Amino acid sequence: MKVKLSAKFIVLIFSLFQFISCAQHTTKKIQPEKKSSKILNTGANRTELYLNLLQNKRIAIVANQTSIIEIQQNEKKVENKTQHKTLIKKHLVDFLFNTKTIQIKKVFAPEHGFRGKADAGEIIKDRVDTKTGLPIISLYGKNKKPTPNQLKNIDVVVFDIQDVGTRFYTYISTLHYVMEACAESNIPLIILDRPNPNAHYIDGPVLELTHKSFVGMHPVPVIYGMTIGEYGKMINGEKWLNNGIQCDLTVIPLENYTHNTKYSLPIAPSPNLPNETSINLYPSLCFFEGTNVSIGRGTYSQFQIVGTPFYNLKKYNYQFTPIPNEGAKYPKHANKVCYGYDLREIEPLAKINLKWLLDFYKEHQTHSKEERFFNNFFTKLAGTEMLEKQIKEGLTAVQIRNSWKQPIDQFKIKRDKYLLYE
Repeated sequence: MKVKLSAKFIVLIFSLFQFISCAQHTTKKIQPEKKSSKILNTGANRTELYLNLLQNKRIAIVANQTSIIEIQQNEKKVENKTQHKTLIKKHLVDFLFNTKTIQIKKVFAPEHGFRGKADAGEIIKDRVDTKTGLPIISLYGKNKKPTPNQLKNIDVVVFDIQDVGTRFYTYISTLHYVMEACAESNIPLIILDRPNPNAHYIDGPVLELTHKSFVGMHPVPVIYGMTIGEYGKMINGEKWLNNGIQCDLTVIPLENYTHNTKYSLPIAPSPNLPNETSINLYPSLCFFEGTNVSIGRGTYSQFQIVGTPFYNLKKYNYQFTPIPNEGAKYPKHANKVCYGYDLREIEPLAKINLKWLLDFYKEHQTHSKEERFFNNFFTKLAGTEMLEKQIKEGLTAVQIRNSWKQPIDQFKIKRDKYLLYE
């Protein structure tokens, strides 16, 4: 009898041990779910924070191809009766258009158009969206700012565009004019915030307002280290709008984001920024747009290669030939062989690289003095005449960068007031 009891006791202990082990094993399985709750969430995805602000309202949306929302599909039962949830990507305009209690009246499109296929600088015409029948109004060309008539009978404007955190990228200029138009017409603006893939550093010359243009409207460095929502708050707070007016602004913030969060854009923000490398190199290479050097427009390695046809030296071991393509109908040095650098395998940058600019200028002075290296666009991009002057005077990259330090430090103090994230 004692032996039987002992056997039962042993079985009981063994069963209890198995139960505890299973419970521990189950807890470990739950861990990935906890991690998934920390997935970065864009402002557009956080519908619980803004759909109620749009209910029974007539709205206009400022959007392009990057205005994507992830929606949870309905649960589906399978044979074992477990349920699965999947995310589907949908354009914000399509999503809100199908929401019965929200009335979308029109869409405003920035540079490159609503679908993001137009060449840089190309004038975009107003048209009608074939999918929704909504009027699409261009905010690039002569009409950069919504007119009072275009905002007539609009209750709320929603802004949802992916930026790349660089002063001369014109989406923040479009934001400025949209904010100004909304302030003048007493219409609230909602920015659905998105990550800045270049938010991990602040660098470059600070724009001088005497050189204000559509590729630089505010006294900020080339790389300013803010999301577009934070930037909108700064435009408002610093009273940069016409006559110091301020916009009734709401920012729907990102979730689980810091300025050091690595973020890969799911959709190219414009035709000539096709991948992470181009977006990372863009702040350094865009200065070449104001010179006679090509940055690869008319190839499929835009903002990843640099070169010129004016000299062919042994030091330039890479060559390419720009030809017209989608997004670059009239590329610089079309159909000419350009000699330069292939930067596609370079380590990601955490500061503006001046080496390539200084190098090409030095070679130009040696081999192509008859050709003009800088054009008038260079000063607009730099936001100051000083950078061109420093290069011509032979200053080193270190000396040039040292001249940026004090203005950047002053900007950082200003910037801190508007940050939403660490």
